Amino acid sequence: MANDAIKTLKLEHGLAEAIVRGEKRAIWRLYDDKDLSVDDELLLIDKVDPEAPNTWMPVGMATVNRVIQKRLKDITEADMEGHEHYASQEAMLAVFRQHYGDNVTSETPVKMIHFSFSPRISEANSDTGHQVQRVQVYADGGSRGNPGPSASGYVIYDDERNELIYRGVYLGVTTNNQAEYTALKLALEDAKRFGAREVEVYMDSMLVVNQMKGIFKVKNRDLWPIHDALKELTRQFKHITFTHVPRELNRLADAAVNEALDKQLDIHRNPSQGAGAIVKDKQK
Repeated sequence: MANDAIKTLKLEHGLAEAIVRGEKRAIWRLYDDKDLSVDDELLLIDKVDPEAPNTWMPVGMATVNRVIQKRLKDITEADMEGHEHYASQEAMLAVFRQHYGDNVTSETPVKMIHFSFSPRISEANSDTGHQVQRVQVYADGGSRGNPGPSASGYVIYDDERNELIYRGVYLGVTTNNQAEYTALKLALEDAKRFGAREVEVYMDSMLVVNQMKGIFKVKNRDLWPIHDALKELTRQFKHITFTHVPRELNRLADAAVNEALDKQLDIHRNPSQGAGAIVKDKQK
């Protein structure tokens, strides 16, 4: 992958639905503040109601496989493959001016981002009765400040690498370590709901992994209650392992953390929209 971090793109509802239906596999950006390039991984967010951040939800992952940049006046019919087709250049300019302002002209450069798409399964699917024997859990947590606004995030896969759940949860003000531990607890509780008996846990927090293995002692008294609760929870599985992985192998859980934190920030800026969060966890 060209960049280590997963980038997030927030989409208008109609565009998000078209991508999910397979009708669009390209996004055009006039001002690419994300600096998108080939092999970038993108978490696509559906802004169901643009004025209500608590309605926004992830719809899937996109991988950029081709990037083309042209001036609007040079765009051809072939360039519109996988994207909305415009009857004329005047019609195209009218659409872009509606979104970007009257400064858009035929000389304005546009970046055409072509991608492959993998739909995301909603966390609600954990209640569909789908039962599995073995799962893989990737968990993470983070705090912007220590302590500070925190979130937990995790992804659960079955043994055929099908994604069962992707979840991010805003936690309020906690420490990094509390966010990491909370992510693990939430993930294991969902694994249990899926009926899993064997669990492989992967985290980029060496501290949490080694404390769960018993290699490191839990010296922070604030972590004793959740650590004890986790030890009890692990006894409810037939087999469970904890493996430390580099952060680049835990990108989706990390993305869930930042998505939950960013979503809460949007809500804070627009308090009339109410609460809502994506669970996410991280401990460092």
